[in-house]
Amino acid sequence: MAAKKKAVTAKAPVKKKTAAAKKTVKKAAPKKTTASKKAAATGKTATRKAPVKKAAVKKAPARKKAPGSSSQIGPVPGIAPYQEKKGEEYMNAKQVEHFRNILLSWKRSLMEEVDRTVHHMQDDAANFPDPNDRATQESEFSMELRARDRERKLIKKIDESMRHLDNEEFGYCEQCGVEIGVKRLEARPTATLCIDCKILDEIKERQMG
Repeated sequence: MAAKKKAVTAKAPVKKKTAAAKKTVKKAAPKKTTASKKAAATGKTATRKAPVKKAAVKKAPARKKAPGSSSQIGPVPGIAPYQEKKGEEYMNAKQVEHFRNILLSWKRSLMEEVDRTVHHMQDDAANFPDPNDRATQESEFSMELRARDRERKLIKKIDESMRHLDNEEFGYCEQCGVEIGVKRLEARPTATLCIDCKILDEIKERQMG
């Protein structure tokens, strides 16, 4: 018998790993932040809150004062308050002239307002057919007449103050005779009582009422 020949099995060629295959670079997974870890544990996605921007607050521009408004104290515009000097005599010639100008200017403006109201009522007076329109007009006229009546009474007080100026009695309290004061007279030129007597007079009126 022929000798058995050993079967030679051909081995499959082994593929050599290339250097590129050996050196496979594994990219590191991004590390989870504490916020993402908490979100993963709770099952909620972590959302970053956008920073809240504060709205810029613009300052309103300062209003400009009208000419003469900063020096206006009494009822008459355009007349600056009297500047007292140290050791100055009360109700001297300059002070008397100052308050005379205030009273005259005040009376003049009130008289002009009264005349304006009379002309306004004469021009606008009409016989409206609608009773509602007539009622509205009568109500407006009634309000104007009441205002003018108060101004007429005020004009009488101004005339009385002018007589006190002529008699050298202006600026002194009618009850106690003390000085009323330049500042009080600037605010109310027709004042006839000092501040203390005026307060007591108002208390008596409230008690009697």
